[in-house]
Amino acid sequence: MGSKVFFSMILVASLWAATFVTQGVAQVQPPANIPGLFPPGLPIDLVKCWSSLFNIEGCVLQISNSILSGKFENLEAACCKAFSSLDANCWPQMFPLNPFFPPFLKENCARIVPNPPTQK
Repeated sequence: MGSKVFFSMILVASLWAATFVTQGVAQVQPPANIPGLFPPGLPIDLVKCWSSLFNIEGCVLQISNSILSGKFENLEAACCKAFSSLDANCWPQMFPLNPFFPPFLKENCARIVPNPPTQK
């Protein structure tokens, strides 16, 4: 019985500590060298690729939710505009496990933020 109480206390303390860790303390770590997934010496700077999405409040969360749910109704126009302006060379490094997602997202974003008509 004593070991269960001790384990429960450690678990609660760990969860409490994880909950109250200050935001911004973690630093961006370089991706692990997993053959075929993140080849060493990437020509594309992933931080640069993701930065335009992180600059729009909630954009990364909106994209993550659309990946998991397959629904794109909750994407805001500013997020779609930022995603649509990304260099297509970023996509394979940003979404290495689902190469079909970026073009699909871009197509759905085109419905949310249509291209403005060109002026002659």
